[in-house]
Amino acid sequence: MVLKEVTDKSTARVFLDVARDIYRGDKNWICPLDNMVEAVFDPGVNVFFAHGEAIRWILYDDHNKAIGRVAAFINRKKAFNFDQPTGGMGFFECINNKDAAYLLFDTCKAWLKDKGMEAMDGPINFGENDNFWGLLVEGFMPPSFGMNYHHPYYKDFFEGYGFRPYFEQVTNHLDLTKPFPERFWKIADWVRQKPGYSFRHFTWKDSEQFIGDFKTIYDDGWQFHENFTPINPDDLRKTLNEMKPIMDEEFIWFAYVDDNPAAFLVMIPDANQIFRYLNGKLNLFGKLKFWYYSKRNVFTRTRITVMGVRPKYQKSGIESAIFWHMEKVMNKRPGYKEVELSWVGDFNPKMRQLHEAVGSHFAKRHITYRYLFNAPGQSQKATVIPMDTRQHTE
Repeated sequence: MVLKEVTDKSTARVFLDVARDIYRGDKNWICPLDNMVEAVFDPGVNVFFAHGEAIRWILYDDHNKAIGRVAAFINRKKAFNFDQPTGGMGFFECINNKDAAYLLFDTCKAWLKDKGMEAMDGPINFGENDNFWGLLVEGFMPPSFGMNYHHPYYKDFFEGYGFRPYFEQVTNHLDLTKPFPERFWKIADWVRQKPGYSFRHFTWKDSEQFIGDFKTIYDDGWQFHENFTPINPDDLRKTLNEMKPIMDEEFIWFAYVDDNPAAFLVMIPDANQIFRYLNGKLNLFGKLKFWYYSKRNVFTRTRITVMGVRPKYQKSGIESAIFWHMEKVMNKRPGYKEVELSWVGDFNPKMRQLHEAVGSHFAKRHITYRYLFNAPGQSQKATVIPMDTRQHTE
């Protein structure tokens, strides 16, 4: 077996094609967009290169056939905030061969160790955790947009090598054809009418205000998450522009208390219901296909990518009131049958409780693993967010 670094357009194309070969014949797999994967490794596009670096490799067999791939990266804003400097690895794909998989892991380890790292998390993204994050270990169904899909045998590779779960990610599905639990609905109806509470959906004409409100809520609400870093408004603008072709303004909601931003919910149609027909290609023909299917009402599922509540408004039921407004929106779109609530880590018990309260059911499980270079097989676990963070801000 021979490893080659991705250094030009030709090897970048092979890096993308490896996944197509690995999943050939798998009816569940949906090829991620080529330009979306490539954007992760483009310093001119990915803002994480401003404070990090990344590298990719392809693994070939003795007949010069590509049989695996992997990437390694360092986010220097977060790498040194753990007990040990920690890098990342991801975009791992491999044939069912342990020696091949371990060679890919060894290569990431050696590169990260040479850069001063003492551990690696994976499989993760060189970017935000709403895309390409975690190893799928349960719920092998067609993935929603941005969610990782893997072969079941990958789990044995990771754990056999010495990776151990750092946190578990659960995705739940909400059946829109069934009513919300009555108790939840009563609370939501009561909260939405409380004096001083107001609710607005996103509009492009006021996008700058909503970006500012998002940052206020996010930075306040996520401050108790392990390894927190404030969000960059430029990142938000970039994400919004990327979402624009499929975005519905009424799928993004903000809650205010006395005109102060208090909570948000971001939901998008599951673009994979169209992208499954494109094989990763969003060229001119792919765009025509996208336009064609978008006019045929193919969307039946949405994905809630992120929710946030500022600590002072937690335990107020404000999230339920946002769902009350969302339910009215979905009633106007009867083609949608399901909402994917993805993903919630085991470090976030409050959000898991919310998923239970709305009557969602388990769909799939991903795991983000950590490998300690000097102690393979030893576990570290992500810090659990306190159930009540209000006391820390008062």
